[in-house]
Amino acid sequence: MNLPHEAELLRVFIGEGDKYEGRLLYELIVEKAREDGLAGATVYRGILGFGANSRVHTTKVLRLSEGLPVVVEIVDATEKIQAFLPWLDGVIHEGLITLEKARVIAYRHNNGS
Repeated sequence: MNLPHEAELLRVFIGEGDKYEGRLLYELIVEKAREDGLAGATVYRGILGFGANSRVHTTKVLRLSEGLPVVVEIVDATEKIQAFLPWLDGVIHEGLITLEKARVIAYRHNNGS
């Protein structure tokens, strides 16, 4: 798969325990991105953060049950990202979705040779 040099970076900021129809939302987003043929997706788990409700989420021992922030990043061609957004909007009930331009320098995989 080739990516254009000018692409888009989609970031989804949610909580690690956020669910949609009983499934962890970050897992669902990655699986849907794969099904839709997007170039790839990565999930990052934060150690500290807050969102629209200003409630702090942290890894501190006494607050482990608070639910840490999670960021899902996807880079692909603008058309593919734009086609993914309506589905994403339908499953995100709390969180933040951002887009920015990305310049792809390299996108490679090892084909086993």
